[in-house]
Amino acid sequence: MTAVTTSSPTARRDRVPGAPKPPRGLPGVRKIALIGGAYLIALIFITPYIEMFLTALRPVNETSDPTIIPKHLQWSNFTTVFSGDSSFGTNMRITLEVAFGATFLVLLVALPAAYYTARKKFRGRKAFLLLVLVTQMFQPTAMVVGIYGEMRDLGGINSVWALVVVDAGFNLAFAVWILSAYFAAIPVELEQAAMIDGATRLGAFRRVTIPLAMPGIVTALIFTFIAAWNEFIVALTLTTSPDKAPFSVAVDNYIGQYTVDYGHLFASTLIATIPVIVLFGLIERRVVDGLTAGSIK
Repeated sequence: MTAVTTSSPTARRDRVPGAPKPPRGLPGVRKIALIGGAYLIALIFITPYIEMFLTALRPVNETSDPTIIPKHLQWSNFTTVFSGDSSFGTNMRITLEVAFGATFLVLLVALPAAYYTARKKFRGRKAFLLLVLVTQMFQPTAMVVGIYGEMRDLGGINSVWALVVVDAGFNLAFAVWILSAYFAAIPVELEQAAMIDGATRLGAFRRVTIPLAMPGIVTALIFTFIAAWNEFIVALTLTTSPDKAPFSVAVDNYIGQYTVDYGHLFASTLIATIPVIVLFGLIERRVVDGLTAGSIK
């Protein structure tokens, strides 16, 4: 006697290609709470930017108005910062040069230093890494007098290269520390296999190690870029001419002794955040991979 087995209509529908999917159930209370909490935290973080945007649109005669939304929108605050006697466009260009220059210099020095530290067990290696970490304890404010004297003797006042060198110096230790830990997590056997196939050590480093370490490299890149972009104390000390200063110093000119030009202050600040937002949006996935794949331990 042969047994006949039957399947339920639901099971048959699941196996048929193109069959409609069963309706999803309503999200649970825990999921709703997590989503609501995430949106609430995002709103808390974005609220200052919304306030800055609304204040940038306020005319001068409505600066002290208690209303949240201005009665008259003055969009010209976003354009007049680039016109007239203002050198904000030049200040933005200088900031871009300093940030990209410092980031390039940091990666140029940190990549070989971190790779050698991760691969070679030389004497004093732990002391070197500890020294690298200790340098992070020094703040530019504590050494600004010495930095000014050194750059004055080298002719670095009101120059872009001086800001690039100083910003790179203060961010180099952080990049070496991150990249050293990330290179150490990459198996050395991958490089040895590439060298067996005929690649040189430099070729194996460029073709094998660098692509695998790209999340860590991008993490060091974005942190260095943002630090150089926002730096203020050293830039204020080493620049004495308004058209030679980065934007972080230029926006301070809207704050006077008795009055504050809130419209242009917040308009220029919002404009200055656009390049950082664009850069972070382009490499955001790489940054997340670098933070979660062991580059920071």
